[in-house]
Amino acid sequence: MSSLTTPMLKSGHFHRTTPHHTSPLIWGVAIICAILAVAVIIAGVTLFIGYLVIKPKVPQISVTSAQLDAIYFDQASLLTVQVTIVIESENRNAKASVSFYETRYGLSFRGQNIAYLAANTYGLGPNKTTVFNYVSQSTPIPLNPDEAESVNWSLNRKIINFELKGNTKTRWRVGLIGSVKFWLHLDCMLQLPVNGTPIFPRCSSRSQ
Repeated sequence: MSSLTTPMLKSGHFHRTTPHHTSPLIWGVAIICAILAVAVIIAGVTLFIGYLVIKPKVPQISVTSAQLDAIYFDQASLLTVQVTIVIESENRNAKASVSFYETRYGLSFRGQNIAYLAANTYGLGPNKTTVFNYVSQSTPIPLNPDEAESVNWSLNRKIINFELKGNTKTRWRVGLIGSVKFWLHLDCMLQLPVNGTPIFPRCSSRSQ
């Protein structure tokens, strides 16, 4: 007859794990981080709503008209011109005023600077425009043979090409978004009739 063996229970030692308490410093850092995260989210939502409400637009500079008032070209290959250029500044924002500053443009012929067009700092209210009427007369410009030939060709064609390049800075405050700054770059080719007929290129700036 088989005998039954009763299993023996071995006595053992039970260890109770003592719970670790989180440091108050860690809790404080966590709370501060949570508050900062919520603040960033609220600020982002506020700025987004402000942008949708205000709809800020970059100001613009445009050449509205230009004409060659006078041109003198003598046998010594000296060129003298007088050019009138009308430049319009426009603030297309409905709820923000704009400041324009460091305005400077250069008028050139075949890479030679003829005149500089500049303006002191000025401001425009919402949806306002202003016009600058520049009359630029050059000093006699000595030309090399190739440039002199180009002038003769242009005179025969009755049109002379000039380049107008330059920049102005703009700054305006857009509600809760804060102060916004942009460079406005102007790069225009002006094909001016030698008979003084004005042209209306509507060449406008690009922002950066």
